Amino acid sequence: MTSSRQLKLGALMSYLAIGVNILAGLLYTPWMIHSIGRENFGLYTLAMSVISLFVFDFGLSSAVTRFIAKYLAEGRQDKADNCMGLVYRLYIIIDIVMMLVLVGVYFFIPQLYKELTLVEIERFKIVYVIAAIYSVISFPFIPINGVLTAHEKFIQLKLCDVAHKLIIVLAMSVCLLSGGGLYSLVSVNAIAGLIMILLKVSCIRKFTHQGISWRYFEKREFKEIVGFSGWVTIMSIAQRFIFNIAPSILGALSGSTSIAILGIATTLEGYTYTFANAINGMFLPKVSRIVSNDNGDVLPLMVKIGRIQIYITALIVFGVICFGKHFIQLWVGAEFKDSYLCALFVIVPCLLQLPQEIGNQTIFAKNKIKKLAIVYILMALVNIVLAVSLAPIFGALGICVSIFVAYMVRTIGMDIIFYKDLNINVMSFFKDTFVKLSIPLVLCFVLGFTINAVISLDSWLGFVIKGICFVWSYATVMYLFAMNENEKELVLSPINKLCKKL
Repeated sequence: MTSSRQLKLGALMSYLAIGVNILAGLLYTPWMIHSIGRENFGLYTLAMSVISLFVFDFGLSSAVTRFIAKYLAEGRQDKADNCMGLVYRLYIIIDIVMMLVLVGVYFFIPQLYKELTLVEIERFKIVYVIAAIYSVISFPFIPINGVLTAHEKFIQLKLCDVAHKLIIVLAMSVCLLSGGGLYSLVSVNAIAGLIMILLKVSCIRKFTHQGISWRYFEKREFKEIVGFSGWVTIMSIAQRFIFNIAPSILGALSGSTSIAILGIATTLEGYTYTFANAINGMFLPKVSRIVSNDNGDVLPLMVKIGRIQIYITALIVFGVICFGKHFIQLWVGAEFKDSYLCALFVIVPCLLQLPQEIGNQTIFAKNKIKKLAIVYILMALVNIVLAVSLAPIFGALGICVSIFVAYMVRTIGMDIIFYKDLNINVMSFFKDTFVKLSIPLVLCFVLGFTINAVISLDSWLGFVIKGICFVWSYATVMYLFAMNENEKELVLSPINKLCKKL
């Protein structure tokens, strides 16, 4: 199957997986809160965030994708196998260290989370142990996503993601129906993750020729991989000083109720980011091929994908701004009304950042990540200073304001790198994307507020009617006044093929 077809079908599978995930979240998040209570939902959110602070790929997954894609482009499968051998040596060492760190953190939980009650501390300890055991077992398998991406097996990767979401939905539904509590829900997530690891490993064995040269060791190449992944590790750590550390700051300075409010806001942000970013991760191999040519210019691809991302991201962001308050009230109840303003602060930066993701992929492809890591460090420092200052006064809202400012710092910093280090004409990008689409975007934004004001039904039926009207209006405006001929063909082509089959 051609790379182009893999991309198209992979994108389709991505949106299917995301659709399942969003639908499941809409259904079982309020169900979960009702079943285990708002405080336990806060503990659940806190446990997941604490584990993710320590469990990440240390840049090695990105290294796997970059180096294997490079070797495959050169026709050197042996080099790709050698690379995997070097990567896994690092993973095993890191896994042992991480296990020791997680054990150490366990004994300091009461001192770290002083705003939690004694009962909440005991519950949190059990949840933490379950999540930590799963994390230590699953950590060595993190590179499997990078392997499938490097081999451009997007369909298999995304089908696994769909299966993962379905398994979690079914298992958690059974758990909630049978009266399972907080511990059962955490266990279900862990078991689903282990099943998914087995599926992805099977895909690698069946659909690729990827192997692991356990005995291979070459000092220069090892240093190159460590050097690349080292800066990515710094970026990953900095990124964890945004959302992942936020519940811990609230646990220390505010309490479990604020964590729950933040949890709803970050859930909505997660849906927005995942849906809008579904296709971006699949372009690193293609970007690598472009930049391998000394005269390769990524700007045309960046503009092409950027415009598509604006269409998708603006639809979601505008929808949250116009209808988010109504949705949250219907979804999880009036007690989470403060989550709406929180969600706005963390979601709006997506509209500016996600359409530029091809530029970010170019930084990785050209191994110019040192300066990007510096930008991420600055972003993390800004967030921590503001979060610690604002959280005691404003709770979850203070955290979200700090995230908004930090993300804007990141976006500006990345644009400077694009211009100075990658020779990407950033102004030309903005002219061909945001500027040319500004009038249709403003018109859609106004239409969203108008629809929300005119249709005043305070029910799920009213919300669905508003949503349908907005999506239809948005699509019509964009098709008539924003899309170029290629983009219209991209929309009409699958529709025409479907009509012919029918």
